[in-house]
Amino acid sequence: MSNLESHYRPSSLSDKVALSFTKFLRFIADTFFKKRYGHRAVVLETVAAVPGMVAGMLIHLKSLRKMEDDKGWIKILLDEAENERMHLMTFIHIAKPTFIERIVIMIAQFIFIITYAIIYLISQRTAHRIVGYFEEEAVRSYTEYLHELETGKIKDQPAPEVAINYWNLPLHATLKDVVKVIRDDEAGHRDVNHSFADVIDERKTKEKVNTTKKEITTKENLKGNYE
Repeated sequence: MSNLESHYRPSSLSDKVALSFTKFLRFIADTFFKKRYGHRAVVLETVAAVPGMVAGMLIHLKSLRKMEDDKGWIKILLDEAENERMHLMTFIHIAKPTFIERIVIMIAQFIFIITYAIIYLISQRTAHRIVGYFEEEAVRSYTEYLHELETGKIKDQPAPEVAINYWNLPLHATLKDVVKVIRDDEAGHRDVNHSFADVIDERKTKEKVNTTKKEITTKENLKGNYE
């Protein structure tokens, strides 16, 4: 459970912006959906499947443009996008979204694709941190959903066939089992994206150190030439 409750404490202005942006979106979701967890999942998983695909595409193009290795990031991000899409396919069978919710999904997806692409082009670190915080909130939401199922406030039901096939669940699996594996997926995405943001931090630190060393070496060489 400690892993599920993991939270990355913001250590910079960028982190605080990412966390505030996430909390704002969480407030909107809570206000709009309240305890309708299945319907909330349909809309949010549609949006959640966007970052991995957008980031993977942009890194792919950067790799082609600069002719450098992506260090395996593209596959990880595209796998994440596919996993989130399967979350959506599962909850479509459970919640059966209404016409209005489908309209909301299209609008939200369109806006978020553009917004996230812009954020990623400006700051990859912030973009990954945002997803890390998104996934923290997703873990909390699915924990609340599971609690409602376990206490009987929400009626449990057989797991959809698509979920049983994708996660190799037992044939008698129920919605509670599905929520558990999806929550574990989200915890994994949380850790990966926070790690990516940390890696970008380390790269920038190394670049600054190397730049400083080059400047010092250049100054020493110039000084030696004049002496």
